Amino acid sequence: MEDVLALVREHGGRVTSSRRLLLEALFEGPGHRTAEELAEAVQSQAPEVALSTVYRNLDDLEKLGVVVHSHLGHGPATYHLAAGAHCHFVCQDCGAAVEAPDELFTGLAAGALERFGFEIDTRHFAILGRCADCRAGTGP
Repeated sequence: MEDVLALVREHGGRVTSSRRLLLEALFEGPGHRTAEELAEAVQSQAPEVALSTVYRNLDDLEKLGVVVHSHLGHGPATYHLAAGAHCHFVCQDCGAAVEAPDELFTGLAAGALERFGFEIDTRHFAILGRCADCRAGTGP
């Protein structure tokens, strides 16, 4: 976490208590949390921190390449550390999210770049489908 704080300072940012608490929540908690969930974690220690402050800090951290946000289906964006970024499969029926290794998308990314000149950011979105349990009729 200290490396991230040094990066923030290096780019002219301030290391505020709210930013430090947000980073602690990102480093210590599970990945894939909404801004509201992260705000709740921050506010459990500093109730005066507004949701808008959390969003502003997430935006700043994303610009620095520390945080990535992803759209996992129809809900709000989720945030996680960029160092652990990966692709996602999300079940349309039960909502289960599966972390997929980037290597699965190498061919797709190369084909999109070659054919269309389009560079895909596979960390930003989810591929929707049906998980094995739902396909088998044993899902929730």
